[in-house]
Amino acid sequence: MSYPLRTATLADKPLLMALIARSIRQLGAGDYRSEQIEAALLGAFGVDTQLIEDRTYFVAEAGDGRIVGCGGWSWRRTLFGGDANRGRDAAALDPAVDAAKIRAFFIDPDYSRRGIGSAILARCEQAARERGFTRCEMMATLPGVRLYKTFGYQGETMIHHPLNDEVTIQFVPMSKTL
Repeated sequence: MSYPLRTATLADKPLLMALIARSIRQLGAGDYRSEQIEAALLGAFGVDTQLIEDRTYFVAEAGDGRIVGCGGWSWRRTLFGGDANRGRDAAALDPAVDAAKIRAFFIDPDYSRRGIGSAILARCEQAARERGFTRCEMMATLPGVRLYKTFGYQGETMIHHPLNDEVTIQFVPMSKTL
């Protein structure tokens, strides 16, 4: 079964927020503690409206029109995080020297391992190439590392990103030459 991709719209935002929470709570439970997931949903994980406005965020739909996956890329400096994430930088990247950012991939747990993430990633890489980028980078979640490695992304040393004064979460910076 195929899951058509389309560009996300601002009207999708409430559905995306619910999908992101459901995805990370179930698919991330093997890699993250519940307190990490809940704290990350307050900023590190979430909808980035800038991606939607830039038309670089995509959704996959099931036959009934339900959104079953999302993910995007960016030509802006912000590497990860939703609207509530502090330290955002909307400055444009220079494709001649900077890497495009792969951002915010989340799959409905009922539809995982069906090629949805792969299709969205291929679409993002194609769009980044069309914009002149020759490299992509991301801050991968631990569950996402497995997908990105199959597409040739190289992981760096795991980092511990602070979510609040008491909780950190592990991410893996990854990159790839297109």
